[in-house]
Amino acid sequence: MLQRISILFLLNLLFITAVIAQDATPNYLELGITQNKTGNYADALRNFSIEIEKNIANPNPVSFYNRGFAKYNLKDFRGAILDFDKAIELKPTYFEAFIARGQSYSMQDNHKVAMNDYNEAIRLNPLEATAYFSRGISKMKLQNFRGGLSDFNKSLELNPEYAPGLASRGESKVKLGDFKGSLEDFDKAITINPKRANYYSSRAYSKLKLGEYATALKDYAEAIKLSPDNPDDYYFSGFCKTQLENFRGENGEKGALEDFSRSLELNPMKVEAYYGRGFSKSKIGDQRGAIEDYTKAAETGNNENAKILYDGKMSKNLLDDLRNGVQDKIKMAEFTTERAEIYFNRGSSKAKSGDQKQAMDDYNKAISLNPIYAEAYFLRGVAKSSLGDQRNAIQDCSNAIKLNPKYAEAYYVRGIIKLALSDNTGCLDLSKSGELGYNPAYQVIRDHCN
Repeated sequence: MLQRISILFLLNLLFITAVIAQDATPNYLELGITQNKTGNYADALRNFSIEIEKNIANPNPVSFYNRGFAKYNLKDFRGAILDFDKAIELKPTYFEAFIARGQSYSMQDNHKVAMNDYNEAIRLNPLEATAYFSRGISKMKLQNFRGGLSDFNKSLELNPEYAPGLASRGESKVKLGDFKGSLEDFDKAITINPKRANYYSSRAYSKLKLGEYATALKDYAEAIKLSPDNPDDYYFSGFCKTQLENFRGENGEKGALEDFSRSLELNPMKVEAYYGRGFSKSKIGDQRGAIEDYTKAAETGNNENAKILYDGKMSKNLLDDLRNGVQDKIKMAEFTTERAEIYFNRGSSKAKSGDQKQAMDDYNKAISLNPIYAEAYFLRGVAKSSLGDQRNAIQDCSNAIKLNPKYAEAYYVRGIIKLALSDNTGCLDLSKSGELGYNPAYQVIRDHCN
């Protein structure tokens, strides 16, 4: 149960606020850095992009690094990697960028590639604690628990009060069967940061494995108080209560039955919770209920591979909703007597009224009158998509982008269509859309690209 890396904390330790010459319009960079530090990542990204655009002839690696930082925190890991690539290209000794790129790969579960970046960061700066910590996380994900323990040890030599490092070292000890040894690390992590639910969960698990069920329960209760939607905490709390023969609840407190039921509410596929609840029902004489839960456990276990998980495809309904959301935000151009724009606007009205086929005729006419009409290509692509012609819709969006490389909405629509066709390059389109200022792209990235 390793916690996800908080790059905000990690990379704030590494932030570079290099002094930029006054004639290089430093205000955008400085403003962006301030916004990054305060969590205003969308605005920070916009300012870094302006800074980069203004200095195309003399690119600054710090600008790319910090824009990558903003993208990371918007969950746009693919886009972040591209910016860290550029920062490293411009400054090959930029160890902070190697760490950040490694963390981006790690968030995509590409730990082997991430390891290469952490190794290079350590070669460039052997005293950087974050690099050892991050490498330790990747080693743990790759089942190299002893290697992870070694890296956490080194990280803590350099930064002894780093709570995530202590908790992660405790996790590595758990994986190696050293439950007693892990308690010291979890105790210290909780002392440093008593508001992290997973620290209590981890300590509770070690106590559970040592047979200390009553004290484990106290930790699970604290974890649930801090984070009430974790099905695992309810399951293990229920398990501890079964060991203490508290099935129904005592002294106004919930029993094992209620914990297992809550676990299943949060995760209906949790086989262990069905088994635990069945066991508890049997113990209180509800044999019919026990049989039902045991049966459910067996059926769920047999169908484990049939879980409904996101597979990279976007449903038609979701595609329609997202695409229509773009249409709602399209603004009317200035009134004009230009025939192409008259056809374009008439087509837009027809599309909004639900007549996409008639709208297509008007968009076609507008394009015939003005072959470089980017907006007409875009809306024709939207219409084609709504009619089910996704591949030609992609082509129209591409035409719009060729005519206007900063057409954020066209990148967005092309991206969501690609995702509907299981083409993960759609995530790069969404990243570009967000970079150009269309912020709804980042919600799609968070939901469907990672």
